[in-house]
Amino acid sequence: MGNPKAFLEIHRQEAGYRPIHDRIHDFGEVEQTLNTHQRREQASRCMDCGVPFCHWACPLGNKAPEWNDALFKGDWELAYQLLTSTNPFPEFTGRICPALCEKACVLNRYNHEPTTNREDEASIIEAAFREGYIQPHIPERNGKKVAVIGAGPAGLAAANDLNQMGYTVTVFEKNEAAGGLLRYGIPNFKLNKTIIDRRLKLMEEEGITFKYGEAVEDIAKVSEQFDAVVISTGTPTARDLKAPGRELKGVHFALELLSQQNRVLAGMEFSKDERITAKGKDVLVIGGGDTGSDCIGTAHRQGCKSVTQIEIMPKPVEGPEDPQNPWPNWPRTLKTTSSHEEGCTRRWNINTLEFLGENGKLTGVKVQEIDWKPNPEGGRPIMVEKGKPEIIKAELVLLAMGFLKPEHPEYPKNVFVCGDAANGASLVVRAMASGKQTAQKVKTFLSK
Repeated sequence: MGNPKAFLEIHRQEAGYRPIHDRIHDFGEVEQTLNTHQRREQASRCMDCGVPFCHWACPLGNKAPEWNDALFKGDWELAYQLLTSTNPFPEFTGRICPALCEKACVLNRYNHEPTTNREDEASIIEAAFREGYIQPHIPERNGKKVAVIGAGPAGLAAANDLNQMGYTVTVFEKNEAAGGLLRYGIPNFKLNKTIIDRRLKLMEEEGITFKYGEAVEDIAKVSEQFDAVVISTGTPTARDLKAPGRELKGVHFALELLSQQNRVLAGMEFSKDERITAKGKDVLVIGGGDTGSDCIGTAHRQGCKSVTQIEIMPKPVEGPEDPQNPWPNWPRTLKTTSSHEEGCTRRWNINTLEFLGENGKLTGVKVQEIDWKPNPEGGRPIMVEKGKPEIIKAELVLLAMGFLKPEHPEYPKNVFVCGDAANGASLVVRAMASGKQTAQKVKTFLSK
């Protein structure tokens, strides 16, 4: 630790976002960057704790104290080597990870100014690409073949590790390009897709074969053609809302909007009838999570008239601490994203009753304010109505209520399931960790 008093002398400084009046007119990344001096100062704040809870909180086990120290001392190459010893794609997590490590940081407990680990790792990996530290590494092949089905973060992490272990890896992806939700779910203003393409180019140079537009239906057949198969197909089924009027034109799943917008930015064209747009419309987002937030930011950039977000659960605790989930656990507190800052009416304890329309087109949504009361028998609280139903005007509704965990049949012994496909919808960093763990399982299986 180069400066043992840095955490006392230097305050946490985030790079922040581009001005709202500027960023809502394009899909460029909203987050800014600090200069090199400021970034090294922020890295110096890491205390190299005797018990580093950041290690414990990170699904990948990132060694934040080690690479922060190297960064502070100006050894960017060593920082890169330490960072990528556990994290295969810091350019992704450095942009979109909620930074579980930062909430578990001892400084977060001390004064709610944790080390800027997420921004630090983004800076390290960008420097590594810029300075040429990253070069293709083609391993010696061991003669065995592995198929990876699904090219989301879990599949890419598994493929990357298996390739470096010497296996010949083929990745099958049903879409026209790799990335999964990184490409088709997360808006460009959070993750520019050139960042994904840069990594894919490197993986191809290292020997991984990608086959696009190929949806694998017969797993058993593929398992006969390869020594092992990794299924990383994510959670493709979104949770629906079976309220009256669901069939009206203007009610869509969140990913219908998000994936289409990302495809439009990539150059794909859609007819007027196919195009989902918020331009000039009152928009209602149902669901209070990150996907709902992404819909808000996208709606603004498409030129919406207004946007409202409703959530059936109570409003989270405001402030840095969560009494129900204390440090070093993740605090379930109110989160205000860059999209929320751009303008949004947010409401909690709102239940959706009915979608209303005229001539087959959506015009509004009937909702009911509710309360949650303890269940005398224990278990899930009881929902009770509060006040009278009301109507929220909307020409576009986006359902952002999460995804259903997929069910799998019994597979041959050489087939492994990882990421959201195995565990249900979760964070990108957890999917990547699962992919790496599954690669080790494949290695153990094929080494017998």
